[in-house]
Amino acid sequence: MLLRSLPLLLSCLHALSGFAKGDSCVVRAKADAGDDTPALIDAFKRCGQDGTVSLPDETYHINQVMNTTTLKNCRIDLKGRLLVDINYWLEHSMPIYYQNQSTVWFLGGENITFNGFGTGTFDGNGQVWYDFAKGRSNYPRRPMALTIFEAKNSRFSGLRFVQSQMWTMTIMYSSNILLDNIYVNSSASNGARISNTDGADTLYADNITFRNWTIANGDDGISVKANSTNIVIENSTFHGGAVALGSIGQYAGSFETIENVTLRNIDYLGGFYAAYVKTWTGKSKGIPPNGGGGGLGSITNVTLHRAAGVFFITQCTHWSSGGEPGNCDTSRFSVHNITMTDVHGNVTNPAVATLKCSPAAPCHDIKFDNINVAINGTDKKADQYICTAVERPIGWACTETRAVEQPWVRMLLVSSPRINRNQPAMSHCIVFLQPAKLVASLRLLILESRSCISEHRPQLATAPPVVVLNP
Repeated sequence: MLLRSLPLLLSCLHALSGFAKGDSCVVRAKADAGDDTPALIDAFKRCGQDGTVSLPDETYHINQVMNTTTLKNCRIDLKGRLLVDINYWLEHSMPIYYQNQSTVWFLGGENITFNGFGTGTFDGNGQVWYDFAKGRSNYPRRPMALTIFEAKNSRFSGLRFVQSQMWTMTIMYSSNILLDNIYVNSSASNGARISNTDGADTLYADNITFRNWTIANGDDGISVKANSTNIVIENSTFHGGAVALGSIGQYAGSFETIENVTLRNIDYLGGFYAAYVKTWTGKSKGIPPNGGGGGLGSITNVTLHRAAGVFFITQCTHWSSGGEPGNCDTSRFSVHNITMTDVHGNVTNPAVATLKCSPAAPCHDIKFDNINVAINGTDKKADQYICTAVERPIGWACTETRAVEQPWVRMLLVSSPRINRNQPAMSHCIVFLQPAKLVASLRLLILESRSCISEHRPQLATAPPVVVLNP
């Protein structure tokens, strides 16, 4: 009930502040590296409707929350860098009322055009956060950089997100959004994988397109979460992460859905899966973000076309802060009508897919077609399908059945043929840190790897100001 009433409540609060129509505002960063947030908020009040807000190639210190969700016909030109620090945000980040997550900036409205020109950067100062959290998952008040909230008919392009504090962004209660040519790199200075650094998440969102993304991070590349419909992810490259459908089913008794998701023309380098489904068990234990379960709903009509890698389903997500794992056969969340076609690349395990569905609601109508995945270092094809509780498979048959309680079998995507398309300018490498080791108990070849991406930030000239804030 709270989630359903939240948009109306926030809309009423935002309406009280209002935005004036404006022409063009240019915000200059303070010379003393002071807080630039008041000038930014003033710019959106002056020029947030039928106007333009420009941020030249300077560093802007964001030391206060920003809530700008009634923009209309607004163009935002960011050529500089938005930088956040840790001290203020541990006390003041704004809750999004889902999984106890929080944010730095609520941005929304109608007909927004947000241009980054390939240089406009959200800098989360992430290494400070990674060191502070010390590996603790979902550390409270660790905020995401941006929440696109109650936005529609809008376009975001050419933006860079580096060292994100938490999830990079969430698209929430929004529709008809294009996010094009976006670069995300949330890598730790010591090369360690950092959890909770999703490239993007969707919640209560419809008709969202992710196009030409480059993501290097330690968690999900893009995570499609509750009540996300008509989602397209295309022409993108993921280093380490995958497309996650979920997690979902975390709130006991609540009905949630993921429907009509299309993934196409995607390269994966150094990750475990191309895409995977994760639902919570049917037993509720603990509270979000690290606990929960018992939710209802469905994941249906998902298509993965022309991608590299393998597929995984687990319906065993459970409370990670205490208690024993189990109840993996209790989820009643329905997973069905999923298709993978024209899949290629090299992996370290002979399994094309591991599908650990819940006997309480078996998966059904899962289709695999034209699968050409090779086992790394051999001329053999991956041709095994490990499954539990799958009905009406299409184009394949289960080659091995495993108990639903058994641990995950992870398969590293070693490499994939480059898909012929225009890519954002970047360089990448896969570095093997040690020789391959055969782990007999899992019959799994593990290759430790990390990806590296060059930082290229050309200088652009700035336009002359019309209204100058922070002169």
